[in-house]
Amino acid sequence: MTTARLRAAFLALLTLGLLSTVEPAHAEQPASEASMQIHYLEIVTPQVEETCDALEKAHGVAFGEPVAELGGARTAELAGGGRVAVRGPLRETEEPVVRPYVLVDDVEAAVEAVRAAGAQIALPPTEIEGQGTFAIYILGGIEHGLWEL
Repeated sequence: MTTARLRAAFLALLTLGLLSTVEPAHAEQPASEASMQIHYLEIVTPQVEETCDALEKAHGVAFGEPVAELGGARTAELAGGGRVAVRGPLRETEEPVVRPYVLVDDVEAAVEAVRAAGAQIALPPTEIEGQGTFAIYILGGIEHGLWEL
């Protein structure tokens, strides 16, 4: 994925308000009051350093050193909480992707809900020590993530 495409995807999320400060959804909230919060925006690219450099220069953020528990991702803080992460592919067949992970109260229940809606579960709930539990699903050819703290 080119730096221009990564920047366009990042700016699209900002424009849509998905990277703004919002409260996490709670089970007791009516659907009309529920909201989504991006907790982790993952960018997988073979050009990690160039991507971090471009994002730092374009958005004034600072990426840290690679975090082993996050697949060697370099992360930067998002306004309102959460992180943007840039890492290289973890396997030869992993394609470049921009994957948002949305906070959920119960990742197991969220996985069942998206499965019932027709999603393919690409990675079932998996705990990362000290980070929380996440899952990945694919729906309509798009990869999505769920994250429970």
